[in-house]
Amino acid sequence: MGFLGFDGRTVLVTGVANRKSVAAHAARVLREEGARLVLSVRDEATRDAAAALFPDADLFVCDLDDEAAIRRLAAEVGARHPVLHGMLHSVAFANYAEGMKPFHETRKEDFLQAVGISMFSLVSLANALRPLFDPDASVVTVSISTTRMAAESYGYMAPVKAALDSSLAFLAKSFSAFSRVRFNSVNPSLLKTSASAGIPGYLDNYLYAEKAIPRKSALRTEEVADVVAFLLSPRSSGINAQGITVDAGMGINYFDREIVRAATRPES
Repeated sequence: MGFLGFDGRTVLVTGVANRKSVAAHAARVLREEGARLVLSVRDEATRDAAAALFPDADLFVCDLDDEAAIRRLAAEVGARHPVLHGMLHSVAFANYAEGMKPFHETRKEDFLQAVGISMFSLVSLANALRPLFDPDASVVTVSISTTRMAAESYGYMAPVKAALDSSLAFLAKSFSAFSRVRFNSVNPSLLKTSASAGIPGYLDNYLYAEKAIPRKSALRTEEVADVVAFLLSPRSSGINAQGITVDAGMGINYFDREIVRAATRPES
């Protein structure tokens, strides 16, 4: 058995969209470590892409904005896999069809839709899958490195992720009444994914992050996936209701001398 102890364990991974997604990278690590993969994707088109990446995984389609679909997913998964040892919730959505707006102009319907898909779907999935979870199962979601920085290019998603972060404590507490299921998050800084490419202004922030990280190279998605796998494994049994920041040290380096010099003396 490998160090992470995934042999013979079944893990449900949601959110595999393409080969660059955090969920896809995490699924690869889990597969390499011996886990039995079960994948949930949002639609038939995504199913084809996921099947090409993970031909041996059990694949299910579920619109996480639909409570009935989530209940149906739990029944379908349970019929094939009566015990789940872990679940990765790697799902986020925001409607930027009208472009990026100041936060105070956020439309209520857009915000609530983002909360429903990006945050409340974790609650719904946990509740629907509760009968399938092993007593010591691990549930991991993907958040962001900080919800206290008003990054204009991220729009209203930081407050949504703040709600996701807060939900971990409440899920961990409520599940503790009948199990030892753990709820944690991995909170990465800027990544080069297909989803991020659709965020207006993201590329400039990504290039800035490369300068702000002490090693002067960007955070890699596989680095995030490794932490996801650790939190899903029994090796992290002492960690519950926590958010693990993965930013390659960016959070301690905003006053890097090169960045300060470029901002204050751009001519030098």
